[in-house]
Amino acid sequence: MTQTSQLPGDAKLAQTLVGAGIVLLGLTLGAGAAVVPSVAGYGGVGPNFLPWVVSIVLVICGALIVREARTGGFRKLEEPTGAARGWWPALAWISAGLLSNAALIAVIGFILSCTLCYLLAVQGMRRSQGQAGVSSARTLAIDAFTGFAISAPVFWMFTQFLGINLPGLTPTGWI
Repeated sequence: MTQTSQLPGDAKLAQTLVGAGIVLLGLTLGAGAAVVPSVAGYGGVGPNFLPWVVSIVLVICGALIVREARTGGFRKLEEPTGAARGWWPALAWISAGLLSNAALIAVIGFILSCTLCYLLAVQGMRRSQGQAGVSSARTLAIDAFTGFAISAPVFWMFTQFLGINLPGLTPTGWI
């Protein structure tokens, strides 16, 4: 079902608040970027360049969302899929992945902590979709391998090619 008529006041207000929140987030990021030193480095840009770009894009997108919400709301929206309410155990799985990554990155290194983060987050996503066999050894092994296959090249690119220090498991810088 598509939505072509004016939205009720509650939906219009909610959409406006989302846009205003994005504008506020962009302004907050811009305020943070203002205090970052702007000394130009390699390539002529300083460390505050990317935060400024992101903050400007957030403010523009937020303003466009507010304009859209105030002029009739988001049009031609499809009915949402999935459950009417969020499944909290999935949030717990994903949060456990993020928190374990933050807690273990200096202990077991970037690659293994990111692999664990990926494994736990994917478990949460799979379980929220009701997929069968999510805790089978084969599925866990595939998820662990995929997490490793994503995090290892990222680690090596940052440490070996860009010269950015990330916590490793060994002092060699390759794991």
